[in-house]
Amino acid sequence: MPDPSAPTTRTPARPDAPHPAAAPTGPASGAPARGPRSTAAILFIACAAQFMVILDVSIVNVALPSIRAELHLSGAGQQWIVNAYTLGFAGLLLLGGRAADLVGTKRAFLTGLAAFTLASLAGGLANDGALLIAARAVQGIGGAVLAPATLTLIMTTFTEPAARTRAMGAWSAVMAAGGAAGAVVGGVLTEYAGWRWVLFVNVPIGVALLAAALVYVPAAASGRGGGLRRLDLPGAVSVTAGLTALVYGIISTETHGWGSPTVWAPLAAGVLLLLAFLAVESKVAHPLVPLAILRRRSLATANLVVIGMGAATFAMWFLLSLYFQQILGYSAVKAGLCFLPGSLAIIAGAQLATRIIARTGPRPLLVIGMALSTAGFIWLSWIRADGNYATDVAAPFVLATFGAGLAMMPATVAATSGTDRAEAGLASGLVNTSRQVGGALGLALLATVATHITAGRLAAHPHDVQQALTAGYGRALLIAAAFTACAALGALAVPGRARRVIS
Repeated sequence: MPDPSAPTTRTPARPDAPHPAAAPTGPASGAPARGPRSTAAILFIACAAQFMVILDVSIVNVALPSIRAELHLSGAGQQWIVNAYTLGFAGLLLLGGRAADLVGTKRAFLTGLAAFTLASLAGGLANDGALLIAARAVQGIGGAVLAPATLTLIMTTFTEPAARTRAMGAWSAVMAAGGAAGAVVGGVLTEYAGWRWVLFVNVPIGVALLAAALVYVPAAASGRGGGLRRLDLPGAVSVTAGLTALVYGIISTETHGWGSPTVWAPLAAGVLLLLAFLAVESKVAHPLVPLAILRRRSLATANLVVIGMGAATFAMWFLLSLYFQQILGYSAVKAGLCFLPGSLAIIAGAQLATRIIARTGPRPLLVIGMALSTAGFIWLSWIRADGNYATDVAAPFVLATFGAGLAMMPATVAATSGTDRAEAGLASGLVNTSRQVGGALGLALLATVATHITAGRLAAHPHDVQQALTAGYGRALLIAAAFTACAALGALAVPGRARRVIS
């Protein structure tokens, strides 16, 4: 795939040189060529698996009151049902991405999908809070292996630039829809089938995808020999523990002050472990993350943009869900349905980006998308306690989500441009890690801001609870606009399209 964000000059390639991102096909490769039906099946399998993983980031949110009542959970236990998945997912994404490179996409995909499916079954059957929390953690670990494998599968299946762009557009749109649909699906399942079905729903889907992957994912995607022996275990342990500690410390700010040892101790440990990770990666023969890859401007800047995007959008879903239910008095189902326009806007933005990125390159779409999101967040920050969805939320919400959709696929393209097949899983793992860690950081910071603003308003006006809550949500959404504004500025540093060199 030609790198649309490469430097503006380059040495012309030989006419007979193989495409750097394409695998040889045909008899010389020992692997049979895949027909349109087979490649369509692989795209469906990858997209469906990614949808399931992203859906579970938010699907349990609206079911938490029912879960707490049935399993007699404390407030902290209720919080850990969400946090266990986030920690397992964010903390292990880099390891999952590298595993796809070293042991093979097919093996990583099947292993992650099987773990995710079995953990969903165990969680649905759990009659104890600790068992449910453990199942959610295993779900996150399975998702961390599965998610990078889905993108690597697409990149190694679709080697023609136009076909790959279309496939990545579909993958990005499905990923966006999964994140947005969690509240809707969770609300419907909780109200009409019971909270256990927010977990059970993954089981038949997972079994069907396992059967389809065994048939359609080629054995050629089984990996290199000796992959496990080349896995950088010291690097994997340090980066996983560091990210987990960092995310744990960030999440703890929801219930503890920044000066509490519960917050600063894991944050400090996380920073030290990540520094240790960098030291390890500079010494080992086969590093988990070759430090040279971090010097690629396109990859580095795209990941910074994704961090800002994730920090703002993750918090937006959370804050608006509270606004709908606590201020506007909507039921879980009605609140979930209010997110549908945003879901459609994300898909529309992603599809538009897919159609025009070949002409524009990723940089303009990233800048425009994040600028639109910034405008939407500023507008959303004006929400009122006596407002309503149609006049106060719908239009700015659609604007913010359309901008996010417009930027999502170009961010992935910019991050993976110029990456060879051996590092495809690593690059996708970095993108997903940036999104999740950015989301955890943004949610923790903005929830803390909202809580402090609300507490300050209540101290002055103890009986004006709804006004105080709304003021907190509005201030947090305004800071979310600052995150996307920084992302828009950062996107200016993404390398532009390469000019053609006439030989």
